[in-house]
Amino acid sequence: MRILLFTGKGGVGKTTLAAATAARLARSGRKALVISTDPAHSLGDALDVPLVGEPVEVTSGLFAAHLDSRALLEGAWGELRGHLRTVLSGAGVDEMVADELTWLPGVEELLALGEVRRLAQTGPWDVVIVDCGPTAETLRLLGLPEAIGGYLERLYPAHRRAMRGLLAGIAGGASPNRGGAAQAGPRTAVRNWDAAVDALGRLAEQVAALRDMLADHHTTSIRLVLTPERLVAAETRRTMTALSLHGLRVDGIVANRVVPPIAPSTRGPAARWVRARRAEQEEVLGELSALWGTGPSAMAGDRSVKAVPYTAAEPIGVDALVEVADALYGDDEPLAGSDAPPLLSVRRTAGDGTDLESEFELALRLPGLDKGAPLELTRIDDDLAVTLAGVRRLVALPSVLSRCEVLGARIGVDELVVVFRPDPQVWMSR
Repeated sequence: MRILLFTGKGGVGKTTLAAATAARLARSGRKALVISTDPAHSLGDALDVPLVGEPVEVTSGLFAAHLDSRALLEGAWGELRGHLRTVLSGAGVDEMVADELTWLPGVEELLALGEVRRLAQTGPWDVVIVDCGPTAETLRLLGLPEAIGGYLERLYPAHRRAMRGLLAGIAGGASPNRGGAAQAGPRTAVRNWDAAVDALGRLAEQVAALRDMLADHHTTSIRLVLTPERLVAAETRRTMTALSLHGLRVDGIVANRVVPPIAPSTRGPAARWVRARRAEQEEVLGELSALWGTGPSAMAGDRSVKAVPYTAAEPIGVDALVEVADALYGDDEPLAGSDAPPLLSVRRTAGDGTDLESEFELALRLPGLDKGAPLELTRIDDDLAVTLAGVRRLVALPSVLSRCEVLGARIGVDELVVVFRPDPQVWMSR
């Protein structure tokens, strides 16, 4: 089973291409589910059918759904917030403050991604196509499992111990609240906290499962959609770098609304405009193809930027979408994409054995990396926090590098290289 996510700048046609890919796969005899996580739903409009939160069969083998973020919020997350509010209220926290403290930024996106995983696991699908929101929202969406997972792993044990200590103090005797009534007794408080702990545990398990799903490059990949314009292409390059920094696989780039060629004999203002527009698009596509298909991080497989011609009529309905997919893929397999090499690689550049004068390089493969992008490196225990152009990721250091100190970094072609040297204080202590 494959999961393929489509994203791109708003208005470039990612919904159309996601739906078209799913329709083509269904026509080939496979069961395909296309889901929209974009708050501005237009998937139903493209398919010309009304959609709901649960999958409906549009045509033979093709299923579709719009995820209902409100229903997801009122489900499992509502239960967890209820448990936490009860615990905080029992500890004397004002009800309105407790309500604010139990709200997690980005929870709607996290729940949407969790629903994608649930549907992928429980349905009969051969492939799940996800119509994501615009690139900025998608980067936040795909980065959440790692960010929240790290938060839970680091803070949950300490948080639980602190609350256990608080409840032990409460067990010494209930105190009256402002209205004169006794607060909940210690046994009730413990039961409330145990329920919250169980809910937090389930959330941590779900987040871990989402991280595993996104990190499985054999199952999950991302396809970037753009229109061949310089501003859109620049955003696409930044998106490629950010997704790679998150450890996610980009398996292809699709250029939509490419102006078709015009006969040389055609004259007039409209013909001049079409030629100028096509020439500009061809220049942008050439730059993108060079970026996508060259460099030390070039991947095996088809490295071309696929193009979809601009059509006179807007493609609406399954038949029109299949025509778009045929123009996009031709005789190629829609799920075929380039194979990604490892995100991280470590190499020794000086010394040998346990020599204190050894030197190591950690290379992070980041296609589309801008040499002028602002870079910040921070060591946090055995992790390296990399912040590049506003995108931050914690990179777990291999054992040998966890005993080293950072000397510096440089940005090469499609990669960030961080230089390490053994830390004399810990080099031989682990």
